[in-house]
Amino acid sequence: MKKTVAFLACGLLFSSVALADINVGITISTTGPAASLGIPERNTVQLLPKEIGGEKVNYIVLDDATDTTAAARNARKFVNENKVDVIIGSTAVPPSAAVAPIAVESKTPQIALAPFAATGDAFHWVFTVPQTNSLMAGALIEHMKKNGVKKLGYIGFADVWGDDWKKALTELGEEAGISLTSDERFSRTDASVGGQVLKVISSKPDAVLVGATGTPAALPHTELRRMGFKGLIYHTHGVANQAFLRIGDQALNGAILPIGPVVIWDKLPDSHPSKAVAEEYAKAYSAAFGDEALSPFGAYLYDAGQLLKAAVPVALETAKPGTEDFRVALRDALENVKEVVGTHGVFNLSPTDHFGHDERARALVEVQNKDWVLIEE
Repeated sequence: MKKTVAFLACGLLFSSVALADINVGITISTTGPAASLGIPERNTVQLLPKEIGGEKVNYIVLDDATDTTAAARNARKFVNENKVDVIIGSTAVPPSAAVAPIAVESKTPQIALAPFAATGDAFHWVFTVPQTNSLMAGALIEHMKKNGVKKLGYIGFADVWGDDWKKALTELGEEAGISLTSDERFSRTDASVGGQVLKVISSKPDAVLVGATGTPAALPHTELRRMGFKGLIYHTHGVANQAFLRIGDQALNGAILPIGPVVIWDKLPDSHPSKAVAEEYAKAYSAAFGDEALSPFGAYLYDAGQLLKAAVPVALETAKPGTEDFRVALRDALENVKEVVGTHGVFNLSPTDHFGHDERARALVEVQNKDWVLIEE
């Protein structure tokens, strides 16, 4: 309750700031199905830069409860009442997608914290911090090929996240000679997936991929093991947090997933470009919230801050915060950042790429005894 009151108080303070300040609206999922991802993001707000380019930066933080309607309402409040210069969020793909139309309408750049692949008019205004699903799926497909997987079962969220992973697996799998034997779906709030898991096992796959995020992803995995499935089980980078490990416990042993460098920052070679900034973030976060609290999802917000640190000074050369001219200039600057090092990799954005990651943004790990073990490729 104390944290909620503190953020509300900040919101009241930030809503009355002078236009000379840079105002950043952050909508994240600190409650609802994606809460285990959104809470580390909320924690990370205190680690974001307080000043950029000589201008004070104010953060207005609202919870969208992993709900698309709430996310859109938050975005509307940001642009109409708080007069923000940029919107960051949301934690999951569906609420991120719900923010995009408001970003387009108000000509406000949006930095998504979920791998939301914007299209059409939204692409012009939306930039995405997490790695693309295709980039991460590629690492899994390579592992499958090396381990003789020819038939892959799939069970994923019944939303755009599940759709996008199914699309990536289908396209990359065909090139690798791997075919999908099932396409089962479940809701983020489902308490049981027994029927779907039975259908997946009945399709006789060599391995199964769970296209889900956060703690809900543990449910299909534990059910697969309970029903006797012995093959490899793969997950997306959307499960890389301690809450997932805690919920799944020993049943998750052997699970394989791609992750961003920050998750294993202490195992990275000194030559890895992200090691220094990942170490900086990890130590600051752990000092504030405990050694067991580090999450790649909070690090996504930290990387959004790195992008702003690079783009804001460029935009300030053109216009003052609080104006449409500044928002447009900030959008243009974000689209042209080069070699910006984050905890998850190195960003090189362009008019055709608003993700900006390459293979430096991924590593492959196996779950063992509630820990991540790096798989040497």
